[in-house]
Amino acid sequence: MNGEKRKHKINFIAPGLILAGVIFLMAGIWRGEAYTVFMKAVNICLECIGVG
Repeated sequence: MNGEKRKHKINFIAPGLILAGVIFLMAGIWRGEAYTVFMKAVNICLECIGVG
């Protein structure tokens, strides 16, 4: 019986964490953070290659 409770609890937590992640992702896109992250990634990549 204890195993059934634990499985039910895990099944309840996982969708909640996924939903929270999607909400935070959408909030970041809405605030314009996607452009900032992309520009930082481009700069780091160019530094690693040695072009920038």
